[in-house]
Amino acid sequence: MANITVLGGTGYAGRNLVTVAAGKGHSVVSYSRKVPETPVAGVEYRTGNVLDDAVLAAAVDGADVVVSALSPRGALEGAGTLRAVEKKVADLARDKGIRFGVVGGAGSLLVADGGPRVVDTEGFPDEFRPEAAELAGVLDDLRVSDEALDWFFVSPAGGFGAWVPGEATGTFRVGGDVLLVDENGQSNISGADLALAIVDEVEHPAHRRARFTVAY
Repeated sequence: MANITVLGGTGYAGRNLVTVAAGKGHSVVSYSRKVPETPVAGVEYRTGNVLDDAVLAAAVDGADVVVSALSPRGALEGAGTLRAVEKKVADLARDKGIRFGVVGGAGSLLVADGGPRVVDTEGFPDEFRPEAAELAGVLDDLRVSDEALDWFFVSPAGGFGAWVPGEATGTFRVGGDVLLVDENGQSNISGADLALAIVDEVEHPAHRRARFTVAY
């Protein structure tokens, strides 16, 4: 079993991830600004500000894998803010020789081989463009990072979030840089099944220094 640290472990993606990881017997530590009202059994909760370098250092220490489920919102809003935090975690992970994963968005996925990106298509909500750009920047940084860093970046389906929680089916498809859609042109994944895909990647690494996407 792995020692997994999740940054942002009380958010939508993070809570699903710690739930699935702990349920499969992994040792799970969650970092967030505050402890949740309803903690997940088997998860160790720690609080701290990820803008504090000491908190990041503590989060990486003792972990086999660190997965960031942070979003560019609140204190992390603003161009370059989250990107800088992820860069620091990546450097720490590289120096410690541990794996680093990032839960990104669907905006940086391509709609087809050769593009364009989802965020660059007509109809993409303007209010989400800054978040998509920030997470795309995180992916760009990982792709040019030191070869010693073992990383993965997972982009969920287009229809992913607390507003469309879906159900745990135990099934999913895995793709690369192109948005996955079903026979009706829909792109969806539940929080539980995205988390299962991430834990599968931790248990059976298949995407080293690469981005992958998950959908039904």
